Amino acid sequence: MSKRKIIGNFLFLGILFIGMAYYVFHGKDMEKILEQISNANMFYWICAIVCVIIFIGCESVIIFYLMRNIRQKIKLTHCFLYSFIGFFFSCITPSASGGQPAQVYFMRKDNIPVEISTLVLMIVTITYKMVLIALGVGVLIIRPHQILHSIAPITGIFYLGLTLNIVVVGFMIFMIFDTTLAKYILNNIIGFLGKFRLIKKTDKLKIRVHTAIEKYKDAASYFKKNKVVVWNVFLISVAQRLFLFYVTYLVYKSFDLHGTGFLTIIILQGVISVAVDMLPFPGGVGISEKLFLLIFTPIFGHITLPAMVVSRGLSYYTELFLSALLTAIAYFRMALNRREDIR
Repeated sequence: MSKRKIIGNFLFLGILFIGMAYYVFHGKDMEKILEQISNANMFYWICAIVCVIIFIGCESVIIFYLMRNIRQKIKLTHCFLYSFIGFFFSCITPSASGGQPAQVYFMRKDNIPVEISTLVLMIVTITYKMVLIALGVGVLIIRPHQILHSIAPITGIFYLGLTLNIVVVGFMIFMIFDTTLAKYILNNIIGFLGKFRLIKKTDKLKIRVHTAIEKYKDAASYFKKNKVVVWNVFLISVAQRLFLFYVTYLVYKSFDLHGTGFLTIIILQGVISVAVDMLPFPGGVGISEKLFLLIFTPIFGHITLPAMVVSRGLSYYTELFLSALLTAIAYFRMALNRREDIR
């Protein structure tokens, strides 16, 4: 990703943050909010930060596991860098679209072939989103009364988010297992849009589609031969998501609140993730805060706004800060290696 795009994404993120802050805090008693936050038990916040680090670290373990499984020599410490880089660019780009291209770029600098990194990250993406789909579908099938009652104000956006995730993952799986039909459909779509001049350079775009689909063939072969490995990755992804959702429960405990079980809070936080995961907002800024206030007000009561500030601060902004720091280290390491190569 170019420096101009990074700056542009930061500006967009900044505008969203300012708009969100104005909407959420306008007319509120900031002194009282800060006082309520200061009275919380910070021990739970430390535990929450550990959960965020484990959440990011789980992806590192998955990447390391998959790379070793396909006989790629790689260090676990490098996998940690890839994960932090991915989360950083996911945090600052719409729909987390910038994470994987950045990871592929850094992996290539470590002499990992693009087709290998693409395959690994594709499996990571599919299993990562499958966890959200499983959670969303599970809520609709089991229909727990308290969960359905709590998410009633956001039912529409929950259905939208779940549908988008199913469509995207379904399309990715379809691309993997039926590449010929996928190529035919995509080429026809490009040709149709090109006729109406909605897109330009259709020939180059078709070449890109062909190249991408060839990579999907490798993924198809891997999925068919390594079902146990993919299942293990899915289970790690489940644990990964739960660590992040658990942050909200730790915030709940930090304000010395009682009466709602950790499973209910974890599922409700998961519902928010399902709703915002595919929306074009970096890190779900703005919409995540709004949904938190709508869903958790009956649970957190008068402390909901301070709890939202702490929860988002720990789960998103801590992740953003830590991943930005590690990304800077990765850039520094890469620049240092270049100098050594020149010498």
